Amino acid sequence: QEEKKQLTLKVEELERKLETTSAQNIEFLQVIAKREESIHQCQLRLEEKTRECSSLARQLEMAIEDAKKQVEQTRERAISRERAAQSKLLDLETQLSRTKTELNQLRRSKEDAQRRYESRLQDLKDRLEQSESTNRSMQNYVQFLKSSYDNVF
Repeated sequence: QEEKKQLTLKVEELERKLETTSAQNIEFLQVIAKREESIHQCQLRLEEKTRECSSLARQLEMAIEDAKKQVEQTRERAISRERAAQSKLLDLETQLSRTKTELNQLRRSKEDAQRRYESRLQDLKDRLEQSESTNRSMQNYVQFLKSSYDNVF
């Protein structure tokens, strides 16, 4: 009977230990379940953040591509404007050269015309002087003839 009592006490003690262990198991299972839920939530957030990062990376790549395209377009426009400006500058230089040549030709023509005019003017003055001289000589001769006729008649 003593042995039975001791065995009963042992069984009761083992049952208490079993209950304590079962309670601890339940607590551990609850802790594990909470941790698994927490891990699951963290994984979901990680996946969401990963998708968000991927989306932002794509947006960044697209923005970089757009910026590169805009830079290239701006550079091409600048090159085009520079070429147009150089072309216009060459045209203006050519036009200036032609205008200077034309101006020089006009100056030479003016100088030639002025020399011809002065020569012709001098010619006319000389002829006028000669004509006046002839006119005076004729007037003197006419005067002489008048005097002679007056004296004769």
